[in-house]
Amino acid sequence: MLRFVPALTIILMIGPVCAGLIGTILPAFGYLPALGGNRFSVGPWQDLLAQPGLGISMRLSLVNGLAATLISLGVVVLFCAAWQGTRIFAVMQRLLSPILSVPHAAAAFGLAFLIAPSGWIVRAIAPLGGWDRPPDIVTLQDPLGMALIVGLVVKEIPFLLLMTLAALPQADADRTRKIALTLGYGRVVGWLKTVLPRLYPQIRLPVLAVLAYSTSVVDVAMILGPTTPAPLAVRILGWLSDPDLSHRFLASAGAVLQLLLVLFAIGIWFIGERLMAHWGCRWAQNGARGRGDDPIRTLAAGAAIVSALAVFLGLAGLLVWSVAGYWAFPEFLPRSFSLRLWMREYHTLGAALMTTLLIAGLSVLVAICLVLGCLENETRRSYRPGAGALVLIYVPLLMPQISFMFGLQVFFTGLGLERSLMSVVVAHLIFVLPYVFLSLADPFRALDPRYSQTALCLGASPMRVFWSVRLPLLTRAVLTAFAVGIAVSVGQYLPTLLIGAGRFATVTTEAVALASGGDRRMIGIYGILQMILPFAGFAVSLLIPAFLFRHRRGMGTQNRI
Repeated sequence: MLRFVPALTIILMIGPVCAGLIGTILPAFGYLPALGGNRFSVGPWQDLLAQPGLGISMRLSLVNGLAATLISLGVVVLFCAAWQGTRIFAVMQRLLSPILSVPHAAAAFGLAFLIAPSGWIVRAIAPLGGWDRPPDIVTLQDPLGMALIVGLVVKEIPFLLLMTLAALPQADADRTRKIALTLGYGRVVGWLKTVLPRLYPQIRLPVLAVLAYSTSVVDVAMILGPTTPAPLAVRILGWLSDPDLSHRFLASAGAVLQLLLVLFAIGIWFIGERLMAHWGCRWAQNGARGRGDDPIRTLAAGAAIVSALAVFLGLAGLLVWSVAGYWAFPEFLPRSFSLRLWMREYHTLGAALMTTLLIAGLSVLVAICLVLGCLENETRRSYRPGAGALVLIYVPLLMPQISFMFGLQVFFTGLGLERSLMSVVVAHLIFVLPYVFLSLADPFRALDPRYSQTALCLGASPMRVFWSVRLPLLTRAVLTAFAVGIAVSVGQYLPTLLIGAGRFATVTTEAVALASGGDRRMIGIYGILQMILPFAGFAVSLLIPAFLFRHRRGMGTQNRI
């Protein structure tokens, strides 16, 4: 049975994406019998091209996605080049888990509270400017989408930094960096010339995943992005939510256009890679040592620290607003604090919290079982998957959610699973599986094979070796992967909204729904709940191994992720 687990995993991860794409492409060309579309036509495309502001929406999606990805990658590369092996680098590594566990929507709300005209930054400088009311400036939902770019950057920097840290040993970065320093190169230039060429191929897929997400993001764009017109993905969601069912054809055409836009962005990125490789090869051979790199090091550290502070200060703002009483501008803190709103919304919050935990728990549990089955099968067969398997893992992350979620909704309707808990769990599983696999694969493969060989020599069966030897050694890794999966599931907005047809109210769907209103206290409450759930998952992943292996210190530190 174990040999069938990899095939089942691929089906559950790739199958819904393929079915969703088919279910989106057919209505895009007029074919959806359930809504009277019995023949193919280009009518939906004609309607789409006639939409006002479509070009601006496409430009916002494309430019903002490319800009956010380029800035995030640039900050990560420069920070690693400037500070690898130093104390500040170790501090940033310790901050990764808390920042990564914050869902995108919660981070976006926190940033909005921070940079709004009446936010903490303006309140801090209001006495200096003599302001008694918020200034008439546009810092949120600006026409150019600058706030959206900032919101994406502060969340994507930790993800790319984590992927870079995982790839550094494969590039032999530490020894290469030291050799470059002994040859007289500056820290930054030496790292860029010797480490980056071997490192970048290892992180290309994560970078492309960030590009695809940034180009097609919905929830963050609804909170921070412009509205007149909005980025393309947000407008597609509006067409999908329109009471006029004929707009489904228009939305399908828009979803296909969004997919083409992402592919176009990836194509631009590939061209940029080729140009940078050509220029970088000549630069690497020119012999310049670049010893005066102190300004670059300061800039890299400042960018990394500011991005981390933006997340933490934003979350602090959510916490303060969730318990704030009367809070007039330009007061830096509320005059009073109260839990009255928490108590009033107790039952609603509890229902949303339980729904979130149920969906997240089921999807992550299934994902961990499948991933462990795949890795155990890999070990027993002494088979190591190639680069193609890694590409399959990244397929759900490279596809825009809005481009296949409506088609997946149509597919589940045809199976009679529409608006069911099972369909929502499967939709979450598409995105939870890749992250759980990436979290568990390296610790599982890094286990010393002599443990298993010794147990087999003592007469234990392969199954007993798994349960009695490998799994206990992987306790910390499995629990950390569970926490990562919970964080991913909690942050899912589109799968819950579209596949569940609005019947499953989670903390994320409720929080984003509040974005169009002005009740900062309610937004703060749901934002805090979004933050608490992943934090709790990571806390449990640390506390349980510490308790279980309190008398076995070596077991408690096995296979940290």
